[in-house]
Amino acid sequence: MSAPETRFDFEKSMKTVSSCPFLHKYLPFDRYVIRPPASLVVKAVFRTSVTPNQLTFTSFFFALLAALAYVGGRPVYFALGGCLALVSTVFDAADGMLARAKSMTSRYGACLDLLLDRFADFAVLVGASFGYFRYTRSFRFLTFGLVTAGLYILQTSLYYIRLLYARSEKRGEGAEAKSLAVSLIFVFSVVGRPDWVLAGVFLLACPAVITNLVLFLREGRDPAAAPAAAPAARSRTSQISSG
Repeated sequence: MSAPETRFDFEKSMKTVSSCPFLHKYLPFDRYVIRPPASLVVKAVFRTSVTPNQLTFTSFFFALLAALAYVGGRPVYFALGGCLALVSTVFDAADGMLARAKSMTSRYGACLDLLLDRFADFAVLVGASFGYFRYTRSFRFLTFGLVTAGLYILQTSLYYIRLLYARSEKRGEGAEAKSLAVSLIFVFSVVGRPDWVLAGVFLLACPAVITNLVLFLREGRDPAAAPAAAPAARSRTSQISSG
């Protein structure tokens, strides 16, 4: 067992990812906008008993506050919602940084982070939908917002189903994309236009749903697309499917 870390190492706390190379190179919002304040959070709790999972729940709490702020239905509440969404993302980055810096990474922590992130994203999108509906009284927009939130969850579900099928160990590969998205959410919310946020999510989610579905179906027809299951895994799979 490795000795506990006594000093925060920023570079060690950063993860190496292979996705979104364009964003990493030309729009590194995650490294230069989100990670610096996240590192301040990590430094503040590094020598305490605060755990990465506690930061994950803190991030989720701020996301719920952001969703409630949007429901206020006025420009000042939209701006508050955007600020809280940004704070939530900072804590979302800090949990993984703390885990890597203190060698406390775990499979459970990674899955908990993914689970609460999806709940948080859905809550913010639904909150923005209801808030802008209260502001405009447009049922058409409310329908559009709820459909957008559903498409987003469908897109992410299909993505992780594909990873599960391929037995991929990728976790949190979309940090650059999410940081850029939340930065835009912050800007659009401050100027009182959460509808632009939802329009952007809709335009990105539609092709992503189609792409992930087509890729999954293609991989399913190709036995070489995913590694063969081990005998024990096949046994567990058969038990689950028969129950």
